[in-house]
Amino acid sequence: MSVLIIVLLVIFVPLVLLALYAMGVYNKLIGLRNLFKNAFAQIDVQLKRRYDLIPNLVETAKGYMKHERETLEAVIKARNIAIGAAQAAASNPADGNAMRSLMSAEAGLGGALSRLMVVSEQYPDLKANENMLRLTEELTSTENKVAFARQAYNDSVMVYNTTRERFPAVLFAGMFGFMPAELFKIEDPTERNAPKVSFTS
Repeated sequence: MSVLIIVLLVIFVPLVLLALYAMGVYNKLIGLRNLFKNAFAQIDVQLKRRYDLIPNLVETAKGYMKHERETLEAVIKARNIAIGAAQAAASNPADGNAMRSLMSAEAGLGGALSRLMVVSEQYPDLKANENMLRLTEELTSTENKVAFARQAYNDSVMVYNTTRERFPAVLFAGMFGFMPAELFKIEDPTERNAPKVSFTS
């Protein structure tokens, strides 16, 4: 075996092995990124369902809460902001800024819904309205589904981020454009619970 062949083997074999390892890292990160994007799609489905319920809830309440226009308008405004933030996050769940905007918008919506429920307690006829009871029950169910979907998403993000940050994968992740993914968490501790939407006495 000539010296040239030995030199070529010493140079190219490690390079081939490194290239194969880099391909493996790339493929694994692609798979994990697709998993957390799919998990976000499940959140998105539930958020859309909730956003669709809110106008009906407000319309029902409007018939009874004539002097609470500001509260009702705040809910619709918060809903519209949340819809925009959700659309931006759905188009790219890997975008940390979009996810932070969604978290902030969701906290605002949760606060507005909570205020609506507190004010609606002052209207016994509204509390007894069958349509309002059905809508609040659906909203509560949807809030629970959002919470479960958010947990699944956060689990997927954690696996992706952990894999991305491990050595030696971390050496390739940035080079291939795999940025850290943002967890979907509620930042304001007062907003950690789903808005109270029950009218049971």
